[in-house]
Amino acid sequence: MLTPIHFNGAWQSVEADQQSPLLYALRHQLQCKGTRFGCGSGHCGACHVSLNGRAVASCDTPVESAANQTVETVEHLVASQVGAVVRQSFIDVQAAQCGYCINGILVSLIVMFQQSSQPEQDHVLAVLDRHLCRCGAHSRILKAVDLARQRLAVLDLDVRVDV
Repeated sequence: MLTPIHFNGAWQSVEADQQSPLLYALRHQLQCKGTRFGCGSGHCGACHVSLNGRAVASCDTPVESAANQTVETVEHLVASQVGAVVRQSFIDVQAAQCGYCINGILVSLIVMFQQSSQPEQDHVLAVLDRHLCRCGAHSRILKAVDLARQRLAVLDLDVRVDV
């Protein structure tokens, strides 16, 4: 069945069983290799994408849930103003080690910063708690988040606020 998805700024149609994971459509049909397969059960965060402005695990999100919805991947999100700041902060403090989990982490953090450029530390920790990093780069990731928070504080950004 063809499913229309507003994918990274343009409408696309994917042909997939409606219960098939969104991750498979992204990787195999839309050639979006930045969205990683990790655990396959929504526990590790490597496959996170933005679905209508919320970070979700694409490995356990059925394609039908994305029908006529906006899906943004790391490739698209890092091109935004907030995304560029977050990405550069990760580069500057060398927060990524192997790089497998980082794309999902970046998606979740960019979505968080798009909603609030100055999130509370407890909120940052809750967002990161949904991600596993086996390399142990946690302290550098937190430094990158702090650097991004500082950089975003000096920019005059129009951030979304969920009510």
